[in-house]
Amino acid sequence: MADKIAANNEKKQKVLSLIQPSGTPTLGNYLGALKNWKDIAEQYDCAFGVADLHSITVRQEPAKLREQVRNMYALLLAINLDPEKNIIFIQSQVPTHAQLAWILNCYTQFGEMSRMTQFKDKSKTHTDNINVGLFAYPALMAADILLYQANFVPVGADQKQHLEITRDIAERFNGLYGPTFVVPEPLIMETGGKIMSLQEPTKKMSKSDSNPKSFISMLDKPDMVMRKFKSAVTDSDAKVEFKKGKDGVNNLMGIYSCCTGKTYDEITAEFEGKGYGDFKVAVAESVIEELRPVQESFEKIIKERAYLEDCMKNGAEIATKISQRTLDKVMKKIGFYQFKG
Repeated sequence: MADKIAANNEKKQKVLSLIQPSGTPTLGNYLGALKNWKDIAEQYDCAFGVADLHSITVRQEPAKLREQVRNMYALLLAINLDPEKNIIFIQSQVPTHAQLAWILNCYTQFGEMSRMTQFKDKSKTHTDNINVGLFAYPALMAADILLYQANFVPVGADQKQHLEITRDIAERFNGLYGPTFVVPEPLIMETGGKIMSLQEPTKKMSKSDSNPKSFISMLDKPDMVMRKFKSAVTDSDAKVEFKKGKDGVNNLMGIYSCCTGKTYDEITAEFEGKGYGDFKVAVAESVIEELRPVQESFEKIIKERAYLEDCMKNGAEIATKISQRTLDKVMKKIGFYQFKG
């Protein structure tokens, strides 16, 4: 299988996308990114990974981290990513990521790192653990991308800065040693837009929100989804329409549109003369149906431990084989001693 995927990787342009195992993704993560990964996989040769090395910039409980990594990997399979056609791996199981990250640290300027907004933000929220890994995080992210010679990287607004520094590092290295890395471009996909909190609709939906009613987890049971939507913040107009100042209703319309394919005008017409109660129930039902096949697939896969671990091992083997080519090229150009034959 490794040779088959490696051969295919020579024919199409490549895409790399990783996700951290920091808890179950939200509905916002799904509609804004994960739902599109299947479509991306049809058009490009893709490497998808669970970014567990990135997650330890914040202290983790070992048993919980292992469970979250396993669950996240199972979710990648549950959204219909085919391990026979895509590289699906766990970052820590592919040692080339950490190796190239160290090398790229030495080709990244301190000033570049210190300007990264994510380091500034996380330093404020984790004042007791401002570690070097948090500071050097962008070099590891650059290594993730450049190892697979990715042409494109799906990015959201909060990741653009990391892709920019990846491009800067690649261009700097190429300028010193000649063509080595593909300089990646952002992949802009049609997405569900930014899904907002159900309780504070001016804030992005986040699984780290202290109010569990504010977000929908991809694995929330139907009755939980229904309860959360019924308690979603709206307004006093009692009219379903997309309009400035109606943040709660606008958010629910956006979610309903993503799940049903209906336009805002069609949604407004559908609920003409109806109250928010009917609208919230309809949105909840559309989300339940959207998530149902993913949840059913996940429940099946997570119980098949042997199959899951076999996919992990195969993914790590393929990712290592492909990424090692890039690492070998980098080490040769720098001048590290390499054995012949």
